[in-house]
Amino acid sequence: AAGECAEKTAEAFSPEVGREGKDILWAPTLPELMTAMLDLAKLRPSDYLIDLGSGDGRLVIAAAKRGARALGIEYDPQLVEFSTRAAEEEKLGEKALFIQGDFFESDFSKASVLTLFLLQELNVKLRPKILDMAPGTRVVSNTFDMAEWEPDDFVRPALVHPVSGKTGYFPIYLWIVPAKIDGRWKSDKGEIRFTQKFQKVTGSITKGGTSVALTGRLNGTSLRFSAGGVDYVGTVGPDGISGTRTDGASWQAVR
Repeated sequence: AAGECAEKTAEAFSPEVGREGKDILWAPTLPELMTAMLDLAKLRPSDYLIDLGSGDGRLVIAAAKRGARALGIEYDPQLVEFSTRAAEEEKLGEKALFIQGDFFESDFSKASVLTLFLLQELNVKLRPKILDMAPGTRVVSNTFDMAEWEPDDFVRPALVHPVSGKTGYFPIYLWIVPAKIDGRWKSDKGEIRFTQKFQKVTGSITKGGTSVALTGRLNGTSLRFSAGGVDYVGTVGPDGISGTRTDGASWQAVR
């Protein structure tokens, strides 16, 4: 569908697999993997998807066909022109747009869904900017992970090679950008110390000279942790963290 529309455009130029780019050789995302990426992201019409290194534009077009606004950032001006014509043929209007640029220098902070088909080393280089995005942003990568930042979810679609007939498995990874809570917080339950490594949280609650260890996890702005046999859930907001405990009591924390 999206791939087919890209192939119909501009007889004067048609990108070939292995086309050299600034940071990576271009290879198209297979239709089955595009579907898996957008499904894993739980893409909604209210989303704004940005694809870094958008190539021939097929993923951006597929997202726009699901009703989302989508933007492709691509360094190769010929691919940008090709993608733009493909989107125009699909009559997607402002739903599918493309700009020429270096994604390392571009602002993609407004995306609610960020998609990648880059090498691991490039993902890791982008990681600081990704972690500065709004908590809850969904980040989906085709094939390559983020090194020690473990995914929050993943799938491994099975594809049959058209020549050999052998089945291969292609990982698709999902990360949810976590809120930043590392440090000391004051709470009605005592002082809370969070030590954060990506979405994983450890630390302690100290009250009256007694400390109990805590361990938990973030999912965007949603926080869950256990300490001293009590489970805590909370929401991280601009003014602090508030939530409830398994015993029904409420709790709050501020920096």
